[in-house]
Amino acid sequence: MTVTLPRILDPFVSLGRFALLLARAFRSVAELGRYSKNIFEQMVRIGIESIPIVALAALFSGAVTTVQTAHQLVSPFIPVSIIGAVVVPSVILELGAVVTGFLLAGRVGARIAAELGTMRVTEQIDALEAMGLNSVGYLIVPRVVAGVIMFPVLYIVACVVAIAGGIFVGHYTGEVPAGEFIAGAREFFRPFDAVFGLIKSLVFGFVITAISCYKGYYTRGGAEGVGRATTEAAVTSCVYILLADLILASTLL
Repeated sequence: MTVTLPRILDPFVSLGRFALLLARAFRSVAELGRYSKNIFEQMVRIGIESIPIVALAALFSGAVTTVQTAHQLVSPFIPVSIIGAVVVPSVILELGAVVTGFLLAGRVGARIAAELGTMRVTEQIDALEAMGLNSVGYLIVPRVVAGVIMFPVLYIVACVVAIAGGIFVGHYTGEVPAGEFIAGAREFFRPFDAVFGLIKSLVFGFVITAISCYKGYYTRGGAEGVGRATTEAAVTSCVYILLADLILASTLL
């Protein structure tokens, strides 16, 4: 099957369009004060409303990680405190940020793409531009800023709940006493692990909101296009979360 030239250039066209959108967004940061109400509204929708599902997923992630670690380290020659030393860094370095990122890619990313996509196909964005409003500053910048601010908060919540869930399950299943779990976690804890996790959360928050805004803002094709943009936003965000995770781990650890 012959591939036409425009089809080959599609990824480069998308990359250029995405870069131009980000450039407009960065220029619009100067107008941030005008859209402070939008930012706080998006912080609630992206952050506060996501806490229950993030906490639930983190609770089970921490509990399962504890049980599986205990299962793998059954030996009279290995102290049970090593379970805490394995679970806590796993949560702080990887699970807390990545699990939260995947959840927000599906919950927040899809919602952002659907909102902006619907506004695009119903010509609401064109109407904003016709009235002289900066549509990028009004619609995109508040969502990206809110994502960058609130994702670290959700990451902290996820880590705290996951570790607490690991302690609780480990103690009440008899796998590891709470005191031993905490002692092992404290012995091998490195402050930079928490810093690295926060850096990842900032990057993931930007990746999810920026990609989702791009997919929604350039939606075409009516209701079918909105559905396609929503799916692409969630899937693409997950892929780039994994890519960013690899790059950050390779460069900072």
